[in-house]
Amino acid sequence: MDETGPDRCAGRLTDPEVEARLARLEELLAGLESAPGPTVQSALGAVRLLTEVYGEALGRVLDRADEELARWLAEDELVGHLLVLHRIHPEPVERRAARAVERLRPAVRRSGGDVEWVGVEEKVARVRVTAGGCGFGCGGGTADLTDAVRAAVLAAAPELTAVETVTDTPAKRSAPAFVPLETLTRRGGARAREAR
Repeated sequence: MDETGPDRCAGRLTDPEVEARLARLEELLAGLESAPGPTVQSALGAVRLLTEVYGEALGRVLDRADEELARWLAEDELVGHLLVLHRIHPEPVERRAARAVERLRPAVRRSGGDVEWVGVEEKVARVRVTAGGCGFGCGGGTADLTDAVRAAVLAAAPELTAVETVTDTPAKRSAPAFVPLETLTRRGGARAREAR
């Protein structure tokens, strides 16, 4: 999507601008939460109420959306996160978590590994992880990959309580049993002589 093209409305934020504002918002809220006093409590209360009202508005939009619009809203990264935050995301938890794993898969495969969605059991996601030769990002290998998978799954489906990885290690292949051709021909020849 061209962020600067004619379809972009004036005053709209690019994805990096949204990320910067969200980071700043987290800093401000953390600062408020650590400060004492009734004014701070009033400010935090105002933020909570505003969030609830915006969540209700977003829910009403979703209620009126046709299937195509609802799918677009759910798949948009920012809107999808807001739908999750307000617990009104139209997709089931398992589908969101599986899609998060699928989004990681190309990068993991480029490093020679793989990641595969297994499922959910009692609010715990299960993901099969196979580290490549270099490891994910060539840093901490499997640990980096496991952390990336856990973060992606819990961001897409915070209703889950944990992410359990099932690590596959390449199995050592035993060398095939080698039987010299002459042994086979001798045995065959011996049997043929015994049969006479």
